[in-house]
Amino acid sequence: MRGIRTSVSDLRKKIFSEVAKIALEEEHNINDAVEAVPYTVCPGDEPKYRESIYRERAIAAERVRLAMGMSLRPEDRPVHVTSGLEESNISEKYYEPPLMQVIPSACNMCEEKKYEVSNMCQGCVAHPCTEVCPKGAIKQVNGKSVIDQSKCIKCGKCKQACPYDAIAKKTRPCSDACGVGAISTDELGRAKIDPEKCVACGQCMVSCPFGAIADKSQIFQLIRCMKEGGKVVAEIAPAYAGQFGPNASPKNVKAALLEFGFAEVYEVALGADIGAVAEAKHYAEHVATGELPFLLTSCCPAWSMLAKKQFPELIDSVSQELTPMVATARKIKKEQPDVKVVFIGPCAAKKLEASRKSVRSDVDFVITFEELDAMFEAKGIDPNTIEGDDAMHDATAAGRGYACAGGVAGAIEQCVNEYYPGVEVKIEHADGLAECKKALMLAKAGKKNGCMIEGMGCPGGCVAGAGTIIPINKAQQEVKKIQAESSEKIPPKELSEIELL
Repeated sequence: MRGIRTSVSDLRKKIFSEVAKIALEEEHNINDAVEAVPYTVCPGDEPKYRESIYRERAIAAERVRLAMGMSLRPEDRPVHVTSGLEESNISEKYYEPPLMQVIPSACNMCEEKKYEVSNMCQGCVAHPCTEVCPKGAIKQVNGKSVIDQSKCIKCGKCKQACPYDAIAKKTRPCSDACGVGAISTDELGRAKIDPEKCVACGQCMVSCPFGAIADKSQIFQLIRCMKEGGKVVAEIAPAYAGQFGPNASPKNVKAALLEFGFAEVYEVALGADIGAVAEAKHYAEHVATGELPFLLTSCCPAWSMLAKKQFPELIDSVSQELTPMVATARKIKKEQPDVKVVFIGPCAAKKLEASRKSVRSDVDFVITFEELDAMFEAKGIDPNTIEGDDAMHDATAAGRGYACAGGVAGAIEQCVNEYYPGVEVKIEHADGLAECKKALMLAKAGKKNGCMIEGMGCPGGCVAGAGTIIPINKAQQEVKKIQAESSEKIPPKELSEIELL
């Protein structure tokens, strides 16, 4: 469903936009305005998405809470939609865990895995499905195959053997999308996320066709901070290219951000440049010499969390360089200590990264492109039509390439080739958490020694993050355009010596 406009994406945008309007316009009646949102997005008496308008509003109310950074309400006692709003102030806390949550009333209770015979069954004489079933779970009823679910072990051999592809594999989309096995089923058959396994990549969220999984947002706190006079500097990730419409050029996007009220705009690709030259140096001096077996990149928080949670013995091989988000934020705050910094990007996991104590003082807010798009709508700003005069010139083509799978490794390889001639670079990269896990298993087994291994939690890289808006292939093309337009191709070696700690 990535990049496809659906009722789910429309509803999410409506919720974010209404919350942004409240933050922008309301001064004294915030609670009343919040309580009214479910009726604004689900008007009238006829349901649009569900069997009942009352269920639609109940789900919308939970979406509003998450969009305001609060947790879902308990199911066993009455709680106002606005309960806890005052305590949700950003100056007091970041996110009340967990970040990713299943909205119980929205979950379709999909079965985790099940094989069923469809009406495509031809009742063939050979019935290979019956012959290959190791448990005798398939029998013929009125000339058609039927699977006894009490005997089925879900091995899939029947589906593989059917010459008519008449056996369907039914799965839970969110569970299929989770590369770390963090989604199971609760006692009522609803999806349940294990926070100990979850790395907050958000792929479950964007894969659920019922929109039953959502993360928490800071758009309300961010806008209120700006309204109260806070000077907020925006740092925007390179995957922004093309996200806000066909005519939203880098100049236009920057102009739109300034029009919204951000004090300044920086490219996060600047931090990527800093990281590329630093990791190139680390590879040349420690991995290529054999001192360390391999180097794992650190820019993707979902990948880093996977490595640290499931492969703790590899922690020493994870790069200690700052992620582009943090490096850029530290540079901003080194120059302007009194400002607030908001990271704007494609990634849900960055919200979790920013909540760490070591990062908390550097990055004050994190929002996604999807959330920013709704904020623009709430204030009547169209990045496609606003005129911009000043382009972004903070980064090189190499740093901007971090947005796509293979871009991190490619940037580091370019820097090694340029600044450490004679050093051979062995590159490996994996995108999607399932593939990342395989790469880490091979590294653990000693199969990747001497390699620089790039991991991206989302299939396709950052351009496929949970907070993106357009199709992945289109986003990749747009990133390549801003790379081609870059005046500098790789960052200067001196960036590796920059002091940000």
